[in-house]
Amino acid sequence: MTLHGVLIGLGIAVAIWLLVVAALFAFGRASAAKALVGLVPNLMLLFKDLLRDPRVPRGSKIWLGVGALWLASPIDLLPEFLPIIGPLDDAIVAAVILRHLVRKAGTDVVAEHWRGDPASLQRILRLFGAVAA
Repeated sequence: MTLHGVLIGLGIAVAIWLLVVAALFAFGRASAAKALVGLVPNLMLLFKDLLRDPRVPRGSKIWLGVGALWLASPIDLLPEFLPIIGPLDDAIVAAVILRHLVRKAGTDVVAEHWRGDPASLQRILRLFGAVAA
């Protein structure tokens, strides 16, 4: 694939991402648009809070630490500036860790620390088969 092809693909991805966010706003789904934009910051806060929670097992806290470092790191498999696919590696790592946390600490503990829209967390957990209840 040439650089020209990558740039065209990148432009298409940006256009699709902008259209999705704009469409969400246009159809009165501002909360869904904000959830899409704020996913990674909410995950960072969740991981930070869960690291401090005594109900989370020590082994799970190690995974949380690795996940927080992964999310905060400027070095990613897919650069963050790539819309839609940029945060994909972060989302996969976060989903695997969330699935582990729900199994070890429980859905209630994870939900208690989530600062975003509760429906967003439920969708994430459902998507990756992590909903225990």
